[in-house]
Amino acid sequence: MTRKTFGTVTDKNLALFTDLYELTMMQGYIETGHNPTATFSLFYRDLPPNRGYVVTAGLEQVVQCLETVSFGDEALAFLTEFDFSEEFLSYLEQFEFSGDVRALPEGTVSFPNEPLLEVTAPILEAQLFETVLINQIGFQSLIATKAARMRDTVNEHGDDQSLVDFGSRRAHGTDAGMKAARAAYIGGFTGTSNVAAGHEFDIPVFGTMAHSWVQSFPTEREAFEAFVDVYGEESVLLVDTYDTINGAQTAMDVAEARGTDISGVRLDSGDLVELSREVAEIVGEAGIFISSGIDEYEIQDFLTNGGIATGFGPGTALVTSDDAPSLDAVYKLVAVERDGELQPSMKLSTGKVTYPGQKSVRRVEDDGQFERDVLALHDEDAPGDEQLVDVIIDGSLVYAPPSLDESRDRTCRQFQKLPQETRRLQNPVEYPVHVSDGLQSQTASVRDELSARYLDAR
Repeated sequence: MTRKTFGTVTDKNLALFTDLYELTMMQGYIETGHNPTATFSLFYRDLPPNRGYVVTAGLEQVVQCLETVSFGDEALAFLTEFDFSEEFLSYLEQFEFSGDVRALPEGTVSFPNEPLLEVTAPILEAQLFETVLINQIGFQSLIATKAARMRDTVNEHGDDQSLVDFGSRRAHGTDAGMKAARAAYIGGFTGTSNVAAGHEFDIPVFGTMAHSWVQSFPTEREAFEAFVDVYGEESVLLVDTYDTINGAQTAMDVAEARGTDISGVRLDSGDLVELSREVAEIVGEAGIFISSGIDEYEIQDFLTNGGIATGFGPGTALVTSDDAPSLDAVYKLVAVERDGELQPSMKLSTGKVTYPGQKSVRRVEDDGQFERDVLALHDEDAPGDEQLVDVIIDGSLVYAPPSLDESRDRTCRQFQKLPQETRRLQNPVEYPVHVSDGLQSQTASVRDELSARYLDAR
């Protein structure tokens, strides 16, 4: 019998949202009696194209996962198909996360090699979460960054126009659509068109009308009349089904005939700059909402070339971050327990070297502006304010995740301090991240030790 499922991650299968090799290694740790405490760091080595920063997002989902993940009867029954041992399945049945997590709060700007999150726990536990942590933080941070670029463009060239996520239908799955709406709000968007995201995350929800509404009536005028009769002054009428200028005039004629104002009109095609100017002369105080596959580059062009709008509805370009669709975050072991103490560890693979040990991310300000970051050892005396916060200690939550509005405000405050040249849409200037003396020294020491053990031996 075919299994009926919507393909959604739920409490029943969340624990299975991992790659098989995580479980394979976990069983190996059990069977060999090897379960040292380890620290894994989640970070990215390089910025996506034309990005001078990344806005972090997704921590709330990580917290929910670490607090609630469990292997129920259904998950355990499925794992029996992989010939895992009874001992290992018994361990999974009792699984609870008991470690520590430090992370950047959502809405914090970050830079290459800085930990977005660090997990310290018995390696059996820490190993399990690689896939879901990269998935949640990597994707949402990518979309929050795309959204922040659009909001920053509006702030620089516009007049506080609204930004509403219109992208759910083009997102790569329902979960991506939901999380994109959430991340976009953290990045500075006004709201979303997705009703489920509004319900789940308490994000403002907005909507207009579709071309199909207009096409379904005998005339455009009758379509507008029917809509205004139902929604009155809340109406936003889509005016470009047939002819944009005539549509705008018809919309205003209907509003006048019905004795009501309307919220505005929406433009979804054509030369948006020129059409918006002509439409503005017709609709007066009514709003003009622009959609049609726009992104931060098109918003910049629209505004700098004299386009007139009260709001924008980005869709595909937002939810897929189409010009930079991958953050390429990684989750790497940076310290492991030996002789009762955490010892720094690193990879030597070409192009994939990691900084060893637990980290500190320090941010130095000068006259209210971010001047530089210092990537240091966790316990090192380094300049600047620590950006990583304690989230979970010994398996218990010690951090109260802020509301989405608070995270959104944090993004705004961060941008006010971030150098303008680092925020540029194209060819941004690299923000300085200094590696501390302590971390440089530890990196060199660990590299020398590992080179002598593995490379020189050849």
